[in-house]
Amino acid sequence: MSTPVSVLVTGATGTTGSRVADRLVALGHDITPASRRPTDAVGARGVRFDWHDAGTYGAALCGVDRAYLVPPIGDPDPALVMLPFLEQARAAGVRRVVLLSSSAVPVGGPGVGRVHALLADGLFGEWAVLRPSWFMQNFTGGHLHAESIREEGVVSSATGDGKVGFVDADDIAAVAVRALTDPVAPDTDLVLTGPETLSYREVATVMTQVSGRPVEHRQLTYEQMRDRLTAAGIPGEFAAMLAGMDRSIAQGAENRVTGTVERMTGRPPRTFRAHAERALAERGRRAGAEAGA
Repeated sequence: MSTPVSVLVTGATGTTGSRVADRLVALGHDITPASRRPTDAVGARGVRFDWHDAGTYGAALCGVDRAYLVPPIGDPDPALVMLPFLEQARAAGVRRVVLLSSSAVPVGGPGVGRVHALLADGLFGEWAVLRPSWFMQNFTGGHLHAESIREEGVVSSATGDGKVGFVDADDIAAVAVRALTDPVAPDTDLVLTGPETLSYREVATVMTQVSGRPVEHRQLTYEQMRDRLTAAGIPGEFAAMLAGMDRSIAQGAENRVTGTVERMTGRPPRTFRAHAERALAERGRRAGAEAGA
């Protein structure tokens, strides 16, 4: 195993942050799990952290030299709040930062792309930017797509027949841990995908086969998708950006696979079918345990 390090994990109760925290603890590293509603991890006490509250920065940065950063969700310009934190982190002795971004956001691009550019320009001595494709968990977890599948048997998008190299959050976390703990930092951005590309229609087909319940893909226009997201409570500017990403998928922007997960972890990424089977089995086990409680 690598030499133990001390890592701040922001978004520690979220989809990737919780997985990163669990893996780091299992490998014997010291972590500070940080989130707006902190919970303790095994062997680590959670601290409150809010990107929009600079008063929470000090406790989060105490005693750590590396950080896994999940940008503020729903903020169309996260650099405005992230830059002051990054400057404080550097002053506090953090020397390696691993940032969660997106395959849809290039360096210097909108949203977190500006933070990506700052890291690439040498804000920290060691760095990596994870640029995963769309999460497989969007169809099985707490995402709007997953809720719609469970409640209506429908997944709606403006992606048309465009394909995506959907990636499992467990694979993202595995790469993040290597980027945080390897003796030599990647010092680059890492585009993360699963082993195949699928259209949303093909995702619906797999969900139908795995769950035994009919699931269909409802094709929407950009405007319809934007309005659907806004109606679900997503801020208008961010909803427009997400709907625009769907439109980019329809134009082929995400139709790619990379070998990054296997190169970084030594194993191939999980397929969507394998993810769906595991997620539905876990949901069934939880339901059974709750019924027997």
